[in-house]
Amino acid sequence: QVQLVESGGGLVQPGGSLTLSCAASGNTFSSADMGWYRQAPGKQRELVAGITKGGSTKYGDSVKGRFTVSRDTAKRTVYLQMNSLKAEDTAVYHCNALGFVAGVKFNYWGQGTQVTVSS
Repeated sequence: QVQLVESGGGLVQPGGSLTLSCAASGNTFSSADMGWYRQAPGKQRELVAGITKGGSTKYGDSVKGRFTVSRDTAKRTVYLQMNSLKAEDTAVYHCNALGFVAGVKFNYWGQGTQVTVSS
């Protein structure tokens, strides 16, 4: 069993920055592809950024050039650096861990952290 705990959300003005963290318990972190997703009220959950266990990254079109995803295997933590924040970035941000251990797929979600971009 893996627990994912997000932190770092909050209220920020447009143009500001935040860094989200997702700390993973358990010993599957190194086997996991990690992702950040967000869900705004009335909208579907969407991929914000992902980073594979090998370090390859991908981003949603709306955040390219503004957000950066990274991971620290020793700390079992994945980060999302968010710059030039816009009102439309307001959402609950969830961390996801996806992978296989001993041939068994795992897919875990954190509870989420609220990000509000407003003046």
